[in-house]
Amino acid sequence: MKIAVVGATGLVGSVMLEELSLRGFANHEIIPAASPKSVGKTIDFAGRKLTVVSPEEAIAQKPQYAIFSAGASTSRKYAPLFAEVGCTVVDNSSCWRMHDDVPLVVPEINMNAVGPNHRIIANPNCSTIQMVLAVSRLHWRYQIKRLVISTYQSITGTGIKAVRQLEAEEDYFAHHEVLSSQLGETMMQELGDQYQPAYPYQIFRNLFPHGGDFNPDGYTTEEQKLVDETRKILGDPNIQVTATVARVPVVGGHSEAVNIEFYNEYDINEVRQLITDTPGVILADDPAHNLYPMPITAHNRPEVFVGRVRRDNTQPCTLNLWCVGDNLRKGAATNAVQILERLVKKA
Repeated sequence: MKIAVVGATGLVGSVMLEELSLRGFANHEIIPAASPKSVGKTIDFAGRKLTVVSPEEAIAQKPQYAIFSAGASTSRKYAPLFAEVGCTVVDNSSCWRMHDDVPLVVPEINMNAVGPNHRIIANPNCSTIQMVLAVSRLHWRYQIKRLVISTYQSITGTGIKAVRQLEAEEDYFAHHEVLSSQLGETMMQELGDQYQPAYPYQIFRNLFPHGGDFNPDGYTTEEQKLVDETRKILGDPNIQVTATVARVPVVGGHSEAVNIEFYNEYDINEVRQLITDTPGVILADDPAHNLYPMPITAHNRPEVFVGRVRRDNTQPCTLNLWCVGDNLRKGAATNAVQILERLVKKA
């Protein structure tokens, strides 16, 4: 079996290759593809050296499957071309997620949305994946009316440029005690060309309520994804969702505080059991022993961790919980490869 990985040299692409190796695809023919600047490079995969090719070359090899993490514009251009040669594409970008004829899939929740004629399948946004997985069985049991979500998102969600910004700032501030509300001109002059920030503000010892681009209504594109994608994955356009996204100086994963209002009253012990019984979710919730999920808990793990489960005492039928997941794993690469696993089993 031939499997193309488009965007293989990026942060998520490299983790996709790791997941393919871990999940039983090590002996298949893997075709790494990337932008022209990476073509010809070699990468390690399961003890082998693979040569990076262009997307056009990957298409010419007619793979049965392709997983993409190369951005929306690349996916818009190349995913249909892969599909034309009989390839099924699992795409991690935002390009296809809200197309009516493209399933948006978290395998534990809605793999049945994928039909035999679907050639492009969308992988949801990282913050959406972990949140909907954590609440999916609660929705099926009690029916969610409204979600209020606050996210604390890792810089790895922005990409390698953001990681390098944090590393450069950590090094700089180890020798300087100045903190600034803006990226300081002195810092930029001293660091020179090696400092190419991904954000308009320093991220070291800082955070900001900004992820994605601002829409005219004041919400960001990252916040709007939580609204639209949650409704599509859970199959309920009536769920009310409001979100605030913050970027934090963390590399291990995304954290989310979620307030859930149900139509129906719940039993807190049953809630805990439903979360425990959700495939891919681990309940880590023992306040008496300071047990709760943190990014360091989820780092490099494929599961979503849930804790701080408690009743909202201000109104009926309402629950608070905290969930954490590695945004490069379950939030992106792991989910995509899990979709691939299910497709191969169906074939």
